[in-house]
Amino acid sequence: MIKSGGWLMLPILLCSVLALAIILERFWTLRPSKIAPKNLLSEVWGWIRSNQLSAERMKELRTKTPLGRILAAGLSNSKYGRDIMKESIQEVASHVIHEMERYLNTLGTIALITPLLGLLGTVIGMIKVFTAIMIQGTGNASVLAGGISEALITTAAGLSVAIPTLIFHRVFQRRIDELVVDMEQEAVKLVDVFHGDRGKEDNATKRGE
Repeated sequence: MIKSGGWLMLPILLCSVLALAIILERFWTLRPSKIAPKNLLSEVWGWIRSNQLSAERMKELRTKTPLGRILAAGLSNSKYGRDIMKESIQEVASHVIHEMERYLNTLGTIALITPLLGLLGTVIGMIKVFTAIMIQGTGNASVLAGGISEALITTAAGLSVAIPTLIFHRVFQRRIDELVVDMEQEAVKLVDVFHGDRGKEDNATKRGE
């Protein structure tokens, strides 16, 4: 079947292998338990209340999970005020989100180009068919069948790779959006723990003015 599809089956197969590798890697990497564990903030708050937030704990927090990196950035700058704490969290969060979106552009490109490769195979196959008709007429059915087969196989192969790749690309984008919202909520809770009362006082002062 691959031989019948012609040389364009090779880049389509290469795209399918690359897409499968990215999908498996992203499934493993974008696990919620690995990115944003649910009990991490409560664990950190327990360290703070018991005065156990040492330098070693902070180092462990930074290297443990992406959410831990964000919380560690906020904790390191908590003494400089609410705005500085939020800015440090946003800066680290932008790097974390960039890492979470790794390979998604490649996955989207594969979903885009594989149907085009299939279409190119279709065009080449039909050119062979019409060339054979011009040279030999319509009497040689095997030559016509070979060109039509090449056209149909490459199109089917390209779509077979593109459709699941596009689905998984959307799935990963949705998962990243959900994880970003979860991490944002945890970071807001951390900021409120340190500067919530101060923020309320500032708002009361502004209303009094």
